[in-house]
Amino acid sequence: MNEYTFNQMEVGKEEHFFAIITEDMMSAFCDISGDINPLHMDSDYAQCQHFKDRLVYGLLTASFYSTLIGVHLPGKHAMLQSLNIKFQKPVFVGDKLNISGKITHMSEVYKVVEIKSIILNQDREKVSTAKITAGLFR
Repeated sequence: MNEYTFNQMEVGKEEHFFAIITEDMMSAFCDISGDINPLHMDSDYAQCQHFKDRLVYGLLTASFYSTLIGVHLPGKHAMLQSLNIKFQKPVFVGDKLNISGKITHMSEVYKVVEIKSIILNQDREKVSTAKITAGLFR
């Protein structure tokens, strides 16, 4: 876990990490959210809707933006304040995701950073993008 303080941040600073989507993640997210939509639960149904397989929950993939802020950029001393996400491609179980973020703006007065983030799949296709605001308390 990174422990960047506001004074260690600068516009252009970047971090990234990888995550592989598993069946266990899908089951846990279903249990937590209660979302039993057949697009996420039933391969046959998803294929009838012209997808190659069941769709991973969009908010499961978006949860990695929280990991980016709380663990990687800035890390321990940060709190996610806002998140504006655009989903662009479906994600499937087994996909390897590259989650990255780059600081684009800083507010010294409020100790807030803005981060432009992107999630790419194993084929380097854009899965989603996000504009994130995070406050630092150190």
